[in-house]
Amino acid sequence: MRKPLLATLTAVALGAAALAGTTGTATAASAPAGGANPTAATAAAHHDSGKAVPSPANPPASPAAASFAGTVALSNCSGSLVRMPNSQATDPGLVMTNGHCLETGFPGAGEVVVGQSSTRSFTLLNATAGSAGTLKANKVVYATMTDTDVTIYQLTKTYAQIQQSTGIAPLTLSATHPVQGHAIDVVSGYWKRVYSCSVDGFAYRLKEGQWTWKDAVRYTPECQVIGGTSGSPVIDTTTGQVTAINNTINESGGNCTLNNPCEVNEQGAVTVREGIGYAQETHGIPACFTTGNALDLSATGCTLPKPAAASAR
Repeated sequence: MRKPLLATLTAVALGAAALAGTTGTATAASAPAGGANPTAATAAAHHDSGKAVPSPANPPASPAAASFAGTVALSNCSGSLVRMPNSQATDPGLVMTNGHCLETGFPGAGEVVVGQSSTRSFTLLNATAGSAGTLKANKVVYATMTDTDVTIYQLTKTYAQIQQSTGIAPLTLSATHPVQGHAIDVVSGYWKRVYSCSVDGFAYRLKEGQWTWKDAVRYTPECQVIGGTSGSPVIDTTTGQVTAINNTINESGGNCTLNNPCEVNEQGAVTVREGIGYAQETHGIPACFTTGNALDLSATGCTLPKPAAASAR
């Protein structure tokens, strides 16, 4: 899991390799999907390995023809405009990305952020990865890196208003568990790139540094995700719905260290899979949202971690 990419395309165009210490981009790899080497020099180097990823000004060609409609580009991560299965057109829109992409920094192990004010902006993409407009947040509805790795922003406009002005509809979060063997697309709004592979299986626990994630999706080797793909929606190509959120890859074979997650099974045995990427399941999120896209962590079936103060009550 990486430290953040810096936001400005201007700096990238000048060939600046920059890192920031406040937001994150988890996934990093020495080569993009399909096995090709990166085609540009230094958009954003890994904060401790020195590995580089391609530049948005000169990204590698995407091997897949999946639609980008509904994905978003953050300043340093990827994300998507999402709706719950029961969301209505009049509800405020939601953007989903990783917890480690939160603008105020990585939430610590056990930390849950709820209702934090935000003025973050997102570039909404159309089907061909062109800009469809800018979305603006007014609140961090929920963010954590405990059990999962997710941030959900509330937008200043409803889905209907967004679709009227941009022509773009939200992606739907699936309320069912991902399926082993299903084909998936990891669609990065930051890089305007699609990684296509399959669900290889599931990690009972995925540990990286101080963080532990539950029941993580393991990719087949084709999804060699890179820095900036953090927060990308993982779309089940059978249903067209979001089944997970991309967040990390074991970069160099390290054992449970930053940028080198390890799998831990029910008996505590550790497995390291160098070069294998992972995503966090999202099927549990819809149960935590009620009428009007309101967060309710006490709702029946909601298993997202709660803030410490709320848990103590």
